Amino acid sequence: MSSKNLSLRFGGLSSAGIKDLNQDAFAAHLPTTTDLEFKGGAAVIADGVSSCEDSHIASQTSVTSFMQDYFSTPHSWSVRNSVSRVMTALNSWLHKENSQSSREKDSMLCTFSATIIKSNTLHLFHVGDSRVYLFQDGELEQLTSDHVRKSGGKNYLARALGGDRHLEVDYSTRALSEGDLVIMTTDGVHDFISPKDLKSIISTGFEDAESTAKKLIDLALKNGSDDNLTALITCVDQLPKETLDESHTRLIQLPIPPVMKAGNKIDGYEVLDVIFSGTRSHMYLVKDQENADKYVLKAPSTNFSDDTLYLDGFIREEWVGQRIDHPNVMKTYPGKPDKRFLYYLGEHVQGMNLREWMNDNPNPPLDEVRDLTKQIIRGLRAFQRADMVHQDLKPENIMINQDGRVKILDFGTVKIAGIEEMNSPLDKSIPQGSVNYVAPEYLLGEKGNFKSDLFSLATIVYEMICGKLPYKEMSANQISLKSYAEMDYTPALHHRRDLPLWVEGALKKALQPNPRFRYDAFSEFLQDITHPNQSLESMVQHQPYLERNPLLVWKVIALILLMINLVQFYLDQ
Repeated sequence: MSSKNLSLRFGGLSSAGIKDLNQDAFAAHLPTTTDLEFKGGAAVIADGVSSCEDSHIASQTSVTSFMQDYFSTPHSWSVRNSVSRVMTALNSWLHKENSQSSREKDSMLCTFSATIIKSNTLHLFHVGDSRVYLFQDGELEQLTSDHVRKSGGKNYLARALGGDRHLEVDYSTRALSEGDLVIMTTDGVHDFISPKDLKSIISTGFEDAESTAKKLIDLALKNGSDDNLTALITCVDQLPKETLDESHTRLIQLPIPPVMKAGNKIDGYEVLDVIFSGTRSHMYLVKDQENADKYVLKAPSTNFSDDTLYLDGFIREEWVGQRIDHPNVMKTYPGKPDKRFLYYLGEHVQGMNLREWMNDNPNPPLDEVRDLTKQIIRGLRAFQRADMVHQDLKPENIMINQDGRVKILDFGTVKIAGIEEMNSPLDKSIPQGSVNYVAPEYLLGEKGNFKSDLFSLATIVYEMICGKLPYKEMSANQISLKSYAEMDYTPALHHRRDLPLWVEGALKKALQPNPRFRYDAFSEFLQDITHPNQSLESMVQHQPYLERNPLLVWKVIALILLMINLVQFYLDQ
């Protein structure tokens, strides 16, 4: 946890104004649990469409449900993914209610704006004509655009929650500073206050947000507002920040255990065997002395006790393994409450890694490759559902147990959307993964997504089939590219003449250097290496022969040049 946490204050007020029914709704919440770090604080405002009979139900339900559902989404999800899923579900429910209504027109519609402040960033989601402003450095800026259209001199909502089956939401982010104010209002307020007066009132709002919200509503009523009025103000008192020293202190709260051997005991676990002992980490087969359960205990090497980035990755491994529950992903388990050292417990997988399997099966049947690929994809889709990217997929990080089941391991470089949004002093800009399996976009300094894992997977599949890599091997020192054009793909057909053309086409598509040209889903790649795709087969058949077999072409060219030189030599004699 950061030594300096997010601190927000909220102040809001809602009034029916001159109307009998208040169709506005608002809510704000700052959690005190770990949700604060992973989810941040939330403020939402909704305005029921006045021409709709049940719009007050729409606004109240949307605000209440949003708060409950957003803070229930997994910690690994990004703010955008979490909010998008919640808003999509809300919109679907409202739209269904409107579709099933016996009334001639929709009865449950509302505007909806949500602000999430996580770490140092404001995330803004907006539908309708409520507004969100940011007061920063003495200046007031409107962050939202009104979704309205004019007809007959009147304004009509162009977008609303529950209005259409497909919801189009404006999304934006802004960097925040301590002392900023985020202001949310419905049109009953901002339509009746000039920007100058709005700024004047807001500039005094940091000390007492609720009284400032009341001033806005009182002025709008004084200026003739004939609608419901709601104002909600968020004061940014403190933002989480952490120095590199603080980060290191947090990560190494527990000491690294000494190197152990069979028979040693640690926190109630007995070491049965040393699985691996290297310069980066140590792995032991251990038995819980209470119940005889067996685990793999992994501990960092003391060589990295001062490497904050490494320690961050080590702790990340345990975190990820406890949040992905899938048969094709290795599990990690919480240690004992009185844990005294820095290590984690992992699932004991008996078998071999994929590198060993490839050495034992240099020319495997395609069906065996497909079965392993299907299992790996199932595991990777579990990462994708959790809003994670593995980033270090390679044969050594894939185990095959004694029953033939695949287990994906090593989560030290996993990209977790929910954590990536947090402010951190750690420099994670270096390319992720092993250089010959890492996706080219990392080498160009770009961020990766599931298509990056797809590239690594396709590299492994290619290697399983061919025993070779699809691109020229790079040294560990060569960790950058200038452009995708530097990548020169070698067709799998050069190594496996018996390979169906459509499998070659699938591999080539998944291994495109530019992620834009790869598959849009793991399932599409699996489909195309499992079932014939005539379009892919046709593409391979009609590509230039130089691309299909460049080695043979250059051999022929070399032979022709040699013959020409020989002819020229004899003619000159």
